[in-house]
Amino acid sequence: MSGHHPDLPDRLLVALVGGAAFAIAAWFTLLRPFAPEAWHTPGSPELYLAGVAGAGLLLVSVAFLIVKRSGRGHAAPAWFVAHVVCACAGAVLVAVHSGGFLRRPPALLLLALLGLAVLGVWARVRLSARMAATFGSKERGFRVTPAVDRAALADLISRKRAVLAALDPAANEATFSPSLAHWVRAPWLTLAYLRLVREENRLVGTRASVGMDQAWWRPLHLALAALLVIGLLIHVVTVTFFAGYVADGGPITWWHLRAW
Repeated sequence: MSGHHPDLPDRLLVALVGGAAFAIAAWFTLLRPFAPEAWHTPGSPELYLAGVAGAGLLLVSVAFLIVKRSGRGHAAPAWFVAHVVCACAGAVLVAVHSGGFLRRPPALLLLALLGLAVLGVWARVRLSARMAATFGSKERGFRVTPAVDRAALADLISRKRAVLAALDPAANEATFSPSLAHWVRAPWLTLAYLRLVREENRLVGTRASVGMDQAWWRPLHLALAALLVIGLLIHVVTVTFFAGYVADGGPITWWHLRAW
């Protein structure tokens, strides 16, 4: 085997996202007006299957986050490609699934998808160079808070090392990052360790040492992803078990288990 890892150049990334945006715009403006009535009817078999397929692809995209934390670093590049491709295809299918009814609450999922796409492309194409420069800088090149309570910092580091020794005795504190295995095996210890890390970062002013864009883009990206997954699960539960409520007195044209 060559050991070559799949890659996704910036131009191809932009092309994929742009192609998805064009496909969505073309569907609503050029294709949908001439499509059969089923493609205009919420919950029709055609739109239902488009939604199921789109949701499945979006969940494949979310799986990239799990792979990154699973300790399988060699698989991350391939999963990143799948993350982007499946997210683009899933967004198109979810947009088709909406049936053009963009004033209903589930349409908010499209806003989350839009935010994820814009933020992800911007971080990869524009922010990545600044982040690489930051990680390649020497320590004296960082801006640090003028006053650090060294005694408090020493105590915090001591507690953090004690937790790490219980969580993963073979780990090196300088390079350690909790994986999925740590969360499964010792969730409370993992959470305690991350709380200490967060407190250490606050104490030494880690976020203040870089710009707002580098400090907050990833938390924002993860928050949007969480909102998307939660919103998707709520939508699936409501249309499956509360079909009567969703239909609001109208016909239930989609597969469901309960018509509450």
